[in-house]
Amino acid sequence: MKKLLHIAAIALTGLLSQAQQTNATLSMGQGYSNEVYYKLSSAETNTFPASSWDIAFLRENSQNIGIRVNDGIGIQVYEASNNPADFNTIDIADEASWTPLYNDDTNWDNGAFMQGSASYGWGEYNPVSHHVEGTIVFVLKYTDDTYRKFINEDYYGGYTFKYATWDGTDWIDETTTTVSNTSNPENRYNYYSLQNNAEVVAEPAIGSWDFVFRKYNTFLDPPGENYIVTGTLQNPNVTVAKNEEPDGNGNPNGLAYSEEINTIGYNWKTFNGSGYDVNTDMAYYLKYDENTVYRLVFESFEGASNGNLSFYYEDVSDILGLEDISEGVTFGMFPNPTTDKIVNIVYDLKNTNSIENNLSIYNIQGQLVHTSQIASTNGFFNKTLDLSSLQSGIYMVQFKAGKNVISKKLILN
Repeated sequence: MKKLLHIAAIALTGLLSQAQQTNATLSMGQGYSNEVYYKLSSAETNTFPASSWDIAFLRENSQNIGIRVNDGIGIQVYEASNNPADFNTIDIADEASWTPLYNDDTNWDNGAFMQGSASYGWGEYNPVSHHVEGTIVFVLKYTDDTYRKFINEDYYGGYTFKYATWDGTDWIDETTTTVSNTSNPENRYNYYSLQNNAEVVAEPAIGSWDFVFRKYNTFLDPPGENYIVTGTLQNPNVTVAKNEEPDGNGNPNGLAYSEEINTIGYNWKTFNGSGYDVNTDMAYYLKYDENTVYRLVFESFEGASNGNLSFYYEDVSDILGLEDISEGVTFGMFPNPTTDKIVNIVYDLKNTNSIENNLSIYNIQGQLVHTSQIASTNGFFNKTLDLSSLQSGIYMVQFKAGKNVISKKLILN
């Protein structure tokens, strides 16, 4: 057995990464002027000016429709009329009677325009033409009190819309244009600037980001109102769980993973009156699929003066996921690598009747350097091992439950 373990350990040395933990420092810029997208697996960053776009159009396929507003720069959407014929007679003096609408901060596709009173938010389906035809007239109000009226007149493989700007006395520069779904086929949304009358690219390809740092609208209860906050929204293809871990150890198994895009959200930091405190005890687990999980912890946030923030993360796909030894017996360990030589052993003895269970650790020479007894009763257990007496290097951990045996690589830094 020692000889086999020795060979296995040598084979693994070529796969050793220099560091499991990745430290990231990003900047949203002064006044949070940028939206910053981040990809964990590649440490890839994509940055776009926050004010470069006004409206985003979902373009995944012809069956899915979604229109969002850029709430991060303070644009407020109103439903001004449910009669498209009123587009020419909209009067900003009637603002008090308009219905305010907001992006859903839990679902990318349920944007402000989808909250309108029509069946599709902004329009109705025509069963003859198979188009969705616009019936709702919206007004967009900007932070500088600029008003733009807007109607998405038609959807069929793209969005055809009309808009005009209020100059203080009349609506001017009326424009009709189409944003096709064929634009930017690797992206989930296409973006348009009403201010510059142009399509823009304001997000990376869907597979090139896991979450974005940006400003967005959320409902705070209390005080029971909508506010613009600065935080983190996740890719719709990623689920997230969070877990308070003051000792730095955690287990992604058994956590509640959510598809809500604001699961990380904004409250990983709090304003203390002069700066920001970051909750470094809170760990976020980002899952791509059943086999890929990252653990992320925020470290700093410097606020609007420069928009700087930092966090660290590690791939816990192999080391945290409980691996089946046999039916009813699973095993995993975390963190791996470990910088302080403290390892959390996670195991689940569901249906075992074994009298003897133990854990053994071997160095790369195949020598036994540590052994621990494991509880023989059924159930889920955590066991913390202090391996500070061992030298840094690669070890093999053997978990044995009755006749069931599994071995895993452990790295002590």
